[in-house]
Amino acid sequence: MGATLPGLLSALLLLLLPASLRVRDHLPASNRREAEDGVVGRGLHPIVLIPGLSCPDLEARLADAYRPSTPRCSRVQGEEGWFGLWTNRTWELDAERAECFVDQMRLVYDAVLGDFRNLPGVESRVPGFGSARGSGSKVPTHPEFCLGTLRATLERLGYREGETLFGAPYDPRYAPPMPGQASRFYSRYFRRLARLIEDASERNSGRPAIVLGHSFGGVVALEFVRNAPLPWRDSFVKHLITVAPTWSGGGYVRALTAFATGPVGLLFVPAAPQLAMRSMWRTFETAVATLPSPAVFGRRPLVVTRNRSYSAYDMADLLVAVGSADAVRPFRERELPKMDCFEAPMVPWTYMIGTGVPTAEQLIYWDGDFGRLPEVVYGDGDDTINLASMLALEEKVGKQPGQKERFKSIKLAGVRHSALATDERALSILMDEILEANR
Repeated sequence: MGATLPGLLSALLLLLLPASLRVRDHLPASNRREAEDGVVGRGLHPIVLIPGLSCPDLEARLADAYRPSTPRCSRVQGEEGWFGLWTNRTWELDAERAECFVDQMRLVYDAVLGDFRNLPGVESRVPGFGSARGSGSKVPTHPEFCLGTLRATLERLGYREGETLFGAPYDPRYAPPMPGQASRFYSRYFRRLARLIEDASERNSGRPAIVLGHSFGGVVALEFVRNAPLPWRDSFVKHLITVAPTWSGGGYVRALTAFATGPVGLLFVPAAPQLAMRSMWRTFETAVATLPSPAVFGRRPLVVTRNRSYSAYDMADLLVAVGSADAVRPFRERELPKMDCFEAPMVPWTYMIGTGVPTAEQLIYWDGDFGRLPEVVYGDGDDTINLASMLALEEKVGKQPGQKERFKSIKLAGVRHSALATDERALSILMDEILEANR
């Protein structure tokens, strides 16, 4: 059988690249090409990886203002009071600590500021910023999650941690703002990310950076670029790569399951009861940030009960019906405006998605019990994001004048949402895009 198209493209690119980029094992096994030993990636454009929602770590510290749900949760642990709140050991929590985890992870919406914040007396921070190894899978059976496989592939290409390879973990409870929208957390995060990219460029002879995000990290990457001044983008962003971004402008139906029933499959804390995790999840900005958009899903019934059907136009009513009326105001004030934001990033952009995988398209809670998993009607997508939302991002944002000339859409049939960063075929294509950006 002949070579695959990605393999041929990679081989051709390697012939065109300078010797400093011809490193061995730059691709998965099926596409490997031997090259000179001793090359460590001289001449590469720096790359910043932004992982998916469950990947970044969180640390917390408790102050006197904290009023725990149970007295034992006020215990202070760790150096200077800091302790791991969401880490790759959180899944091991016993029931007592899981109860405290649920309590201390909660956010509150400040209606005066129009923004989210921690509970009073809870401080939080994201460790590992700047390091591509600063995030990791929280699911012990899937260590390859959270861009670990991609990072290892990049290192075989010649990228080096702290030299040309960086990471930008974020607080997964907050959703990135659209241009002009206030966000206390992301104002600081975007400044830090801009400085990281500037420093990376400076240490690499002024080469602009490749910014790559997967899943929720993809929308963080997109919003970072869209929020940056255009002259800065032109100087410091070589290429934007978004892999299955969970775009606020489109949303997706599976987000409704997480909100109604709980974040099953998103946050893995076995000792925490489902209803407690659901209560915690509903306080996060991310819980309402990706609800289905009317511009994409129209008036088709997305949630069906015996008494009523809910379309994307009825999300506020659905929030009340599931018992989360407190989420209505932040949804209307912060998230609805994002659904009409179609500003293009105006940098070279590769958009990579999976298709042809059964994906929740309609949820049936016939007896109105939102505490139980629904009956699901499936359509097309990547098992998480609906195809309609993917295509809307391509059409409404990627093909705008000035962007469409620098926009590339890659669709991989049969590749699931999480596998887009681990599948051999997907990794091969990602390496092609990174090599092309390095030409």
